[in-house]
Amino acid sequence: MQVHDTLERPLRDLRISVTDRCNFRCTYCMPKEVFGRDFAFLHRDELLTFEEIAQLVRHFVANGVEKVRLTGGEPLLRRDLERLVAQLAAIEGLRDIALTTNGSTLTREKARLLRDAGLRRITISLDAIDDAVFRRMNDVDFPVARVLEAIDAAEEAGLDPIKIDVVVKRGMNDGDIAGLARHFRGSRKILRFIEYMDVGNSNGWRLDEVVSAGEILETLQREWELVPVDRAYYGEVAERWRYADGAGEIGIISSVTQPFCGTCTRARLSASGQMYLCLFASRGYDLRALLRGGAPDEEIAGVIRTLWSGRDDRYSEVRSEATASSPRVEMSHIGG
Repeated sequence: MQVHDTLERPLRDLRISVTDRCNFRCTYCMPKEVFGRDFAFLHRDELLTFEEIAQLVRHFVANGVEKVRLTGGEPLLRRDLERLVAQLAAIEGLRDIALTTNGSTLTREKARLLRDAGLRRITISLDAIDDAVFRRMNDVDFPVARVLEAIDAAEEAGLDPIKIDVVVKRGMNDGDIAGLARHFRGSRKILRFIEYMDVGNSNGWRLDEVVSAGEILETLQREWELVPVDRAYYGEVAERWRYADGAGEIGIISSVTQPFCGTCTRARLSASGQMYLCLFASRGYDLRALLRGGAPDEEIAGVIRTLWSGRDDRYSEVRSEATASSPRVEMSHIGG
């Protein structure tokens, strides 16, 4: 059954956070000032088990979900993640499983295990190709070279396509836009630049730190001729461009300056089993309690259907000074 919300947006995609922990402290997501040594992360018994995640995914698929993306925190900090991938790959009707990672622990062996378990696509975050800039952004002194090794490992394992996500923040890495493009041109990897977003309330977001999609495009067009590419499917978030000389493709995600709420098909499931209807939501809905309380499958699937049917979220379209101080779930909790 395909369920639609109040704005006729279908439920097709599910983002699943498997952990709220991360080994990076990126300033736009988990700044050290908030997520320090004493920060209270979820206890193990608060996390959904792999079996519970798979059970919930079956209910989401029954309501129309076709694609799942595993996120975090940093999802590869969850031990034996390939076991979850294998369980998801066995679900009838689920046609695509992807992973977003910072690449810090993605070895060749791990990439192969994930691919063999059923993972098909991977997105690796890399906010700069300049090592000093990258170390400053991840704020744990992690080197670019290690992430580039992870990208090579994903390619060798046969994960395809490989997307490279870059959050652009003014005064931090906006000077490295062309350098990143230059590095990945001709590599078959899809580089995607993302406007710095006001997710959560911990990153000190300011509009003047947003490098707009238009500015990013102008920076790239000063170096290369780019040709627009049609969106591949309903709900695709990236505006796509290809190099006129055939050297690959670039995407730009503009949720601040050019919102795409009108075609949003994504629900989110936190590591603790909360269902969120928007990346900028202030509250979730406790599906873990239903699972652990022994609710029948029909009831859980029905709750998901009811929640999505009543959805009217469109935060990016109504963003204003009035929404700036509204409480929002942190990015590390639902994975973007």
